[in-house]
Amino acid sequence: MTIIIGGFFSCEIASDTDDTGETGTLSVQLSDNPFLIDLVSAATVKIDSVVIREKNESNEGNPFITLPTESKTYNLLDLQNGVTASLAELDIPVGDYDLLRLYVDSAGIILSNGASYDVFVPSGAQTGIKIFIDPAIPVQGGLTSELLLDLDVSKSFVLLGNLNSPAGVTGFNFKPVIRAANLSTSGRITGTVSDSTNSPVTDASQVWAAQDTVVTNTFTDDTGAYALIGLPEGTYSVSAIIHEDTLVTDGVEVVAANATTLDIQWSNK
Repeated sequence: MTIIIGGFFSCEIASDTDDTGETGTLSVQLSDNPFLIDLVSAATVKIDSVVIREKNESNEGNPFITLPTESKTYNLLDLQNGVTASLAELDIPVGDYDLLRLYVDSAGIILSNGASYDVFVPSGAQTGIKIFIDPAIPVQGGLTSELLLDLDVSKSFVLLGNLNSPAGVTGFNFKPVIRAANLSTSGRITGTVSDSTNSPVTDASQVWAAQDTVVTNTFTDDTGAYALIGLPEGTYSVSAIIHEDTLVTDGVEVVAANATTLDIQWSNK
């Protein structure tokens, strides 16, 4: 399910922009790179607004486009396996955009046992969380460019305390790790995870794609399906944890703007 916030918005430009007056559409999507699926029932962020900067040679006096929105809270654990929430969709001047600031008012964690924790967001509401877009995303006249913000919950919400100690969890720190990807030129890997009887492995099988380091990860849904989205074109190693075994598939090719299907089956040999 995609959540739409508004439609097209008029924007104020802080300095000179493309003098042709031509515009294209930029769509900003939010997704989640999940964690602790058996421990956490909700990981929330309340987002106030998004601003984006047009690139130029000096990066001085750059035009910033501000999208004022109503504050909205998102449960990041709802945004898995290709599910995204639409943060903004707006007409902006054509050009290349290389920096985005995400203004986060607050964050929180709810554990499966019902315990909840408010999480401090350093400077998130004042100066915004700075996210570099590399390579810069081009906005072209009459076309729509889609920018994915993939928030890695496993790295962004840092558990305080010890699950195995009497005191248990004492709280969480928020250190946002967000990957920006151009959905217009990225690909994805989708498929299912099944066991030796061809039954789906549901809700708990972790799947991730890596190129030297992990690019993104997810968990299978209640049908055993998974999706890894916003992947730059290239060759990946895809891993899945099934019944405490880690299955690795090397040489998985991702083509820009296309989906690669990879079904993973565990054998109990």
